[in-house]
This record gives sequence, C-alpha cells and structure tokens, in this order.
Amino acid sequence: MKMINIAEFKTHASKYLAAVERGEEVLIAKRNVPIARIVPNGRPAHRNRPKPGLMAGTVRIRGDIVSPAIDLSEWDVMKS
Repeated sequence: MKMINIAEFKTHASKYLAAVERGEEVLIAKRNVPIARIVPNGRPAHRNRPKPGLMAGTVRIRGDIVSPAIDLSEWDVMKS
C-alpha cells in the first residue's frame, strides 16, 4: 500500500487512481497521519470484518425469555 500526502495526490491524482484500478490500495495522509484509503471498487475496505452469522448457534437460551422476570404486581411503575 502506498502512503502519500494530500499535495502529492492532488498533483498526480490520475497516476494514483490508475494504480487503484490495477488493484493497489492508496493511503492518503495529512502531515504524515493517514486520513483516507482508496481501494478498488468491489473489494471490501476492511478485509478482517466479521461475516454476518459467524456466531450462529453458539448461544443457548435457557428458560423463558418472553415473560417478565417478576410478577407485574411487584412493579413500582404499575402501582399508582
């Protein structure tokens, strides 16, 4: 991955966008602090992002999760 400062990107934007088209990533920095990353379209920006459903089947529900945990008559908010 190439890291370039904003001024360099502004001057040679077409060169760096061509590199992105070839599959390279370009990291843009402001005063040598990364602020943006340009990645090829169709490729996720974060490769290590967890996939949806990865933890499916790892939780076991014990007991009734729909009914209230205590009797409604014991709720202070219900006493008026």
